Amino acid sequence: MKLSIVYDNEAKEGFKSDWGFSCLIESGDRKLLFDTGASGDILTYNMQQLGIRKEEIEIIALSHEHGDHTGGLDVVLHPGVAVYLPRSFSRRLKKNVAEKAARVVEVSDPKEIFPGVHTTGELGRGIKEQSLVLDAEEGVVVLTGCAHPGLENILEAATVFGELYGVIGGFHGFDKLESLQGLELIMPCHCTVRKKEIWGMYPEKTVRCGAGEVIEL
Repeated sequence: MKLSIVYDNEAKEGFKSDWGFSCLIESGDRKLLFDTGASGDILTYNMQQLGIRKEEIEIIALSHEHGDHTGGLDVVLHPGVAVYLPRSFSRRLKKNVAEKAARVVEVSDPKEIFPGVHTTGELGRGIKEQSLVLDAEEGVVVLTGCAHPGLENILEAATVFGELYGVIGGFHGFDKLESLQGLELIMPCHCTVRKKEIWGMYPEKTVRCGAGEVIEL
């Protein structure tokens, strides 16, 4: 399974950075785009740099309904694409997706999206959010948007799919850094407040995030 960071606050040379997040998951011939960043123009540019065509994207999964994760949605919608989104999303956004001939799949409970890729289901009380759980040889890797429900709660929810191996994405204000000790892969992206502390505590396990970065699971 291959993960390509398409949108992030940081970027490799040749890519554009911006406040937001998007990641492409490739498993065999299946492609899933997790979140769409804030700007359709920047998302399109970075996709072109990575050689990603929107028509190849079979599924779009949205973590939560904030503009820095849904702003680029319109540029990747195409007829037949399935859009997995938390049930709590607004009628307006669901209607917009449906009008583009895309299929809306409302998520509430944990389930498999396709072999090797699962959703935690809708988590949180305030800002509700779904995260993805990816199968790797050594265990499961959690992919988060902003971790508004609390990264510790998301990681706990992911354990139903297997032993935790890693976490990638936005951690927001997560400060229980000692709880990451058992993980072998840590990739703090986007809104993670304590990136420097994480690097300091886990220098051998932490991987740099940024648009254009590619990681094999």
